[in-house]
Amino acid sequence: MSSENLVVAEVVRFKSFDGLEIPAIYYKPLNASPEAKVPALVWVHGGPGGQSRVGYSALIQYLVNHGYAILAVNNRGSSGYGKTFNKMDDRNHGEKDLQDCIWGKKWLQEQDYIHTDKIGIIGGSYGGYMTMAAMTFTPDEFKVGVNIFGVTNWLRTLKSIPPYWESFRTALYTEMGDPYTSDSIRLHRVSPLFHAQHVKSPIMVLQGSNDPRVLQIESDEIVAAVKKNKVPVEYIVFPDEGHGFVKKENEIKGYGQILKFLDTYLREVSEE
Repeated sequence: MSSENLVVAEVVRFKSFDGLEIPAIYYKPLNASPEAKVPALVWVHGGPGGQSRVGYSALIQYLVNHGYAILAVNNRGSSGYGKTFNKMDDRNHGEKDLQDCIWGKKWLQEQDYIHTDKIGIIGGSYGGYMTMAAMTFTPDEFKVGVNIFGVTNWLRTLKSIPPYWESFRTALYTEMGDPYTSDSIRLHRVSPLFHAQHVKSPIMVLQGSNDPRVLQIESDEIVAAVKKNKVPVEYIVFPDEGHGFVKKENEIKGYGQILKFLDTYLREVSEE
């Protein structure tokens, strides 16, 4: 990709449902204008507790270069904005943080060069979970969802953390809840797998067979469950990947398939 085609990221802020100011990183396609409206995506980072920052992302630049505006939302619970902000979604995932993403969509709809009915959501790892939470718990908000190595069953994920990740397990139990206690009730409630019957828009799932964090069976199950709804589902399993892309050829294939999916189910949807 030529440097002339790269988009400079812009830091923006918008108010969420409760008036809380949410920071985000925004990428506007070079050709976007009121006369040439573009589709858009809400991008959700990994974590929990990650952060989208100004910097180079191959996938983001690839999608923006192909005409998709992207708003990388740093929802409540993201790092980099102080301890109070960072703890705002503790044991509240899939609820207030999801609303932050929806209000990010509303911000996109206020831009006069965005197709207001052509907005999807995409993310990896925790962002993949947020994508499926959006498609499951707020099925009318986003036209498509792209889940990259994302959690869909918190009970299984939290119980399957290996012993050599003890410090990670302790921190995650503190933030998400302990699946061996009464926290399991809430974890079941916010796990998309158990509510997949509500998904009504196309989804894409990418999964690594060797993923130690998000086991392939999670993606297998959510894909099978959503297919019962008779909505389009695209599923790509990478047999030689773990939690994220390591091999460049897989990354190229994955990104290309994401673009093809978006062009089919987001760009081409008719105006309401």
